[in-house]
Amino acid sequence: MSPLLPTRRSIYKTPAQLRAMIEPGLITAAALDAVRALIAPGVTTLELDAAASAVITGRGAKSNFQMVRGYRHTICASVNEQVVHGIPSARGLEPGDIVSIDAGAEFEGWNGDSAFTAVVPDASRPALVAEREELSRVTEGSLWAGIAALATARHLGEVSAAVQDHIDGAGHGYGILREYVGHGIGRKMHESPSVFNYRVPDPGAQVRPGLAVAIEPMVVIGDQATFVEDDEWTVSTVDGTAGSHWEHSVAVHDGGIWVLTAPDGGAAGLAPFGVIPREIGEET
Repeated sequence: MSPLLPTRRSIYKTPAQLRAMIEPGLITAAALDAVRALIAPGVTTLELDAAASAVITGRGAKSNFQMVRGYRHTICASVNEQVVHGIPSARGLEPGDIVSIDAGAEFEGWNGDSAFTAVVPDASRPALVAEREELSRVTEGSLWAGIAALATARHLGEVSAAVQDHIDGAGHGYGILREYVGHGIGRKMHESPSVFNYRVPDPGAQVRPGLAVAIEPMVVIGDQATFVEDDEWTVSTVDGTAGSHWEHSVAVHDGGIWVLTAPDGGAAGLAPFGVIPREIGEET
């Protein structure tokens, strides 16, 4: 969800701080699960927003999106050509829509941030649904490819390369957003360092215990060029093609990596890559 971020002095956290990030990550995951269960034709994105809000506040946390100046909702809901930062509204979802939901929770001063994409079923347009489901599948796959690379990477640039390689390897010619990238996470939802979804000349920050990042590929069927709509938030494609956005917050610790916004720590998503996540233990 983050634009490019400046580099700050320290980006690494203590083991205790990483452990403190587990609960906000799980709360974020629960909020997104509640939203996912409601996605259907006719449901409004405001209703999805209310469902996420109920989970977050019900577990004693706050929506960190509402802490961003000028934004008053719990989620971002981006539909079709909207890639990220879409504002919830009274518009009902329609069959065949592709919708990306982004949310985050702050709990006891620590943050979680995650996103997923879903396609609303439409039996009358199977080709459209298949095209959009493939976009979502590839985008999600690139997220897990990046997370898997984080397990052995020496620098974040290797994560960026893994994300791009997965997208390019699908052979669809998808566009990868350049102006919006992943980010560090911790006391603030958006911290240094930036996590690119494409190769860059700079190797990037060193990957070592204490690093916590939100990896979030944003991928479109057509050209990567976007513009910000008149609401000053919603980022949409210039060519009108559909977009997809997937995200997880991940911690690097002495024992390995742990996906903070996945209840299983990322075990299912990482299994195809042969990576086993390790819980953040007291000894790390």
